[in-house]
Amino acid sequence: MPLDRSDVFLRFDNVKKSYDQKTLVVKDFSLDVAEGEFLTLLGPSGSGKSTVLMMLAGFESVTSGDISISGKSITRTAPYKRNIGMVFQNYALFPHMTIAENLAYPLQVRKMTRSDIQDRVGEYLNLVELHGFRGRYPGQLSGGQRQRVALARALIFEPSLILMDEPLGALDKKLREQMQYEITRLHEKLGFTVVYVTHDQTEALSMSTRIAVFNDGVVQQCAPPAELYEKPSNAFVADFIGENNFVNGHVDTIADGMAKITLPEGGTITAVAAHGLAANTRCRISVRPEKLYMQDDRGAHDNQVSVRHVTHYYVGDFIRYYFKLQGGGDINIKFLNDSAAPDLKEGDIASLVWFAKDCIAFPA
Repeated sequence: MPLDRSDVFLRFDNVKKSYDQKTLVVKDFSLDVAEGEFLTLLGPSGSGKSTVLMMLAGFESVTSGDISISGKSITRTAPYKRNIGMVFQNYALFPHMTIAENLAYPLQVRKMTRSDIQDRVGEYLNLVELHGFRGRYPGQLSGGQRQRVALARALIFEPSLILMDEPLGALDKKLREQMQYEITRLHEKLGFTVVYVTHDQTEALSMSTRIAVFNDGVVQQCAPPAELYEKPSNAFVADFIGENNFVNGHVDTIADGMAKITLPEGGTITAVAAHGLAANTRCRISVRPEKLYMQDDRGAHDNQVSVRHVTHYYVGDFIRYYFKLQGGGDINIKFLNDSAAPDLKEGDIASLVWFAKDCIAFPA
């Protein structure tokens, strides 16, 4: 949804980037960001998301187009004059300085008084819950603690914008989750604007106000997490965000935004018709594993297919079942690991059911 002009804090206007003046790695990128928003740039490696962040920081030049903050172009502004804080994956802390000295450094560069620096350093050490570590060196801290110091250093001079480039990529799963909470907590408390780059979709879904999904230098969709997950605009987004089953079919008719589709084995299902879908064409039907049920689990459903059980895997809190459709396609379903989980053997025939509103038909 476009922002009101008065709400725009950060604007990308037809930004392009080429390293060789032939191939564009970022193609006509336009996006408005509101003040206080947490925007995540998400996509596979080489999709252009980090290049956008580096152009915003001033570490890469813009081939064409414009980037502005608060209505003022920064495209030709030196990086150190952009008033932007950055958090990197490798922390980028000075190893020969104590934690307090690392936090004080950006304030000293800005010529703040010694007493003001001491007050501000104490305030931000408390904010990231590291007040007792002020005299330690980065090498004496854990990875999570170092990342909290890096975050405090990026925030301490009160920049207009915080950029984060895969900041949690070097942490293990438990520390990642802790730091996701820490970053979200500080964002909610202080209200700063964030542009965050990651290839981790779970991270993006749990932290962001909006997510821009990149592929091949183009934003495929930019939307709040729930909309991106529940209403992907194309098959790439549906496949990249979360888990998905894709089933091939043929579109018979489209009416009131719903498509009637014939499957290869001859059965018929109903699905939401994605933009660009036309009658009498091939399609790919997307339905997420958690939207599928065994027959009669939840009463009447719109769609039903017969499947053959192949195998299943225990994953702790849930069990994942794999099936073959009669037409040869694959489909999987997740069940909570409780007494209701079915006891299936290889080769067993079962029926899977789901609601039409929970699947989307995309052009093949």
